[in-house]
Amino acid sequence: MKLSRKRILLFTTILLFLIGLIFTAVYLKSVADYKKAVKETTFRNLDISNVPDGVYVGEYDVDFVYAKVEVTVRNGAITNIDILEHKNGRGSSAEVVADRIVEEQKIDVDAVSGATNSSTVIEKAVENAVYLSAKSGRPVKN
Repeated sequence: MKLSRKRILLFTTILLFLIGLIFTAVYLKSVADYKKAVKETTFRNLDISNVPDGVYVGEYDVDFVYAKVEVTVRNGAITNIDILEHKNGRGSSAEVVADRIVEEQKIDVDAVSGATNSSTVIEKAVENAVYLSAKSGRPVKN
């Protein structure tokens, strides 16, 4: 049985449409998961004055936004934050949030306007550096 060109074209069009629909659904699910992960991000009430001096590395990843930071603690205060890597997707970057953390000496600072998700991810990466690395008692450098 010979298929006509019209039927082949119709079948191909329908197949491509269904494939596109599947990829769109997967992408939208990924976006929903990312937004949920950012929304559910919580911060510990850390006392930075108890963190031993050293340089600590931390990271946080919610798929579309990722940050890796290096945090320097001296004399019970965060003295410097270097952003080693920051993937901020289509949103604005939020690197200035690191300066706010150093100025205010707390991790949960006001987010950068237009970069709320990036701000949250950077803050959580700083918390992970200070909390998880300090908890292990092993700074990257003294």
